Amino acid sequence: MAIIRVSELSLRFSGIVAIENLSFDVEEQSITSLIGPNGAGKTSVFNCITGFYKATSGEIALSGASLIGLKPYMITNKGIIRTFQNVRLFRNMTVLENVMSGAHSVSRQSVLGALLRHPAARREERDIHAYAQHCLEYVGIPDKKDELAKNLSYGDQRRTEWARALAAKPKLLLLDEPAAGLNREEKEKLVELIRSFRDDLGMTVFLIEHDMELVMKVSEKVVVMNFGSKIAEGTPYEVQNNQFVIEAYLGSDEDENDGVECDDNGKNSGIINSVNNKENNNEGTAQ
Repeated sequence: MAIIRVSELSLRFSGIVAIENLSFDVEEQSITSLIGPNGAGKTSVFNCITGFYKATSGEIALSGASLIGLKPYMITNKGIIRTFQNVRLFRNMTVLENVMSGAHSVSRQSVLGALLRHPAARREERDIHAYAQHCLEYVGIPDKKDELAKNLSYGDQRRTEWARALAAKPKLLLLDEPAAGLNREEKEKLVELIRSFRDDLGMTVFLIEHDMELVMKVSEKVVVMNFGSKIAEGTPYEVQNNQFVIEAYLGSDEDENDGVECDDNGKNSGIINSVNNKENNNEGTAQ
C-alpha cells in the first residue's frame, strides 16, 4: 500500500519548470530513494510534499488523503518529518534541547497550558525529555546531550538532526542528502541506521542522495528524475541498467563526459560499480 502517492505533479516558477507531470508511489514501510543530476527537481519534490511549495497542478496524497493546500505545520502533524541538505540546528541550544524541539513540533499541549504549567503539560514535558534522550542513544550520541549544537563536529550535527526528526515520531521520514559531508565509516553507520528506522521503528524512509553506493545499498526502489521529469523507476539493479539514467548522468554519445567519474569503457562507475558491489555482496552472503 502506498503511503505517499504523487500524481501528475507540476511546479512552475513564472516560466521556469521545476517539476513536470511527475508520478510515483512510496510504499508503506519501504526505503525509497529519489536521485538525479543537480537541478533535476528532487528537493522541489520534497518541498511540495511538505507544503513549503504550492504545486502548480497535480496531486499528493498521504494514505489516500490529499496534502494539496495544507500548510507545513498541518503536514507535520500528519506524520511527515524532513531533514534538509544543510544542517539546520539551533546553534546556541544544547543537543538535547534541539532534539526536544522535534517533539514539541507535534505536542498535544496548548501554549496556555505550557505557560500555566498544567499537570498534563508537565507530564508531557517529562515524556519528551525522556524520549529525546532515547533518540540520542538511538543515533549514537547520548554523551553529547549537554553540549551546544555549534560545538559539535559536522557528523554529530547530522546525528542531532536525525534524532530531532525521530523525536517527532514520523510515519514518513524524508531525508535530504543525509550522507553529505560524512566519511566512509559514517556512511556505513548511516546505512544501518536507515534500515533500523524501517525495521525497528516501522517508519517509511524516502531519501534524496547523490552517493550512489549508499543509494544502491539501502534502497528497495529508486526513482530517477532529470529536468523535472521522471525518467526511470525500479529496483537499484533495474535503474543502473536503464539507458535513460546512464545518459542523464553521462550524456549521450555526442556529449562530453566532463566531471563524471567513468571507467575505462566510459561507463558511470559511480552508478554501475555500486550496484555490482551490492550484487556481489549478496552472492557472497548466499554462499
